[in-house]
Amino acid sequence: MARELPVFNTPSVAQPAPTRQGDVRQGIWIELATLLWMTLEASIALTVGFAARSVSLQGFGMDSIIELIAGGILLWRLLVEQRGGTVSRIEQAERRAAFVTAVSLFALAAYIVGDSALTFLTQTRSESSWWGVGLAVAAAIIMPLLWQGKLRVAKRIGSAALKADAACSVTCAYMSLTLLVGLLLNRILGWWWADPLAAFVLISFLVQEGREAWHEARTGETCSCGEDDCCE
Repeated sequence: MARELPVFNTPSVAQPAPTRQGDVRQGIWIELATLLWMTLEASIALTVGFAARSVSLQGFGMDSIIELIAGGILLWRLLVEQRGGTVSRIEQAERRAAFVTAVSLFALAAYIVGDSALTFLTQTRSESSWWGVGLAVAAAIIMPLLWQGKLRVAKRIGSAALKADAACSVTCAYMSLTLLVGLLLNRILGWWWADPLAAFVLISFLVQEGREAWHEARTGETCSCGEDDCCE
């Protein structure tokens, strides 16, 4: 799900060059796996979401696109280090990207509020979809694995950026569980209102990620997902 577009911090842990290069290379492969999954996740969520008129699936898919962009920039940052380039030249670009991401997340939250409210008022019933349920289950399994991989590499190379990205991966896992509950209630019990209600719950995740991206764009400092005190 977020993502965070962190500014690279100079590693605080010294490592032998070959070991560090291996860790950076592992981080690149993990980010490539993240981009592949986010592309698949966004494609399925948006296709099924609009076909089934599911607000929660639409919101989940749009958030995946935002995380896809964020993951691409973090991959760029890792590639710069792997190729021996400096990191100072990408800090301004990352802060601008963080600003765009924050605005996009806030806009997405506003869209979900309006769409969910309209669904409640008109009592538009979304179609139940096993595709959506399967996607939510897969995301709930895959995202924690990516989270652990990113966190492990982040600690080894002393990267606050990758650590923040790892925290946002687990946030995406929480979002998928919320999505799963709403879809199952609609699918099994026929509670049509569970879908827009689940979409409302997603808003809290989106706003939190938006605040973190805005904080970074404004100050250049990275804060991990869920740490409210650093985003004030």
